[in-house]
Amino acid sequence: MATVLIADDSMFMRKRLGDILTGEGHEVIAEAENGEEAIQLYRQVMPDLVMLDITMPERNGLGALNHIMTLEPEARVIMCSALGEETVVQECLDTGAKAFVIKPFDPPEVLDAVVKALA
Repeated sequence: MATVLIADDSMFMRKRLGDILTGEGHEVIAEAENGEEAIQLYRQVMPDLVMLDITMPERNGLGALNHIMTLEPEARVIMCSALGEETVVQECLDTGAKAFVIKPFDPPEVLDAVVKALA
């Protein structure tokens, strides 16, 4: 099972995602409220997987994704957003995200994305 960093400005969404992941045996080892915090925590804990919201203060998810991929080109990142715009999804995937999950979270969809990202 994987160690996970969850980055989302909503505490409710972090909890919801954490419940889905821990229910499958994954371990949430860090949580961030914004993109800057996500980058700092990524460096500190080096998780197996990052769940990264797109719309966050201080640095958005795409900016954080860019930075994390520069630090670690093999990073496994799943982007999360209520916005399912094709151009945004494609930009995330082109930048290195392994998968994209739409909010509100559907547990089977989240877990499928996790399996795909960790493969």
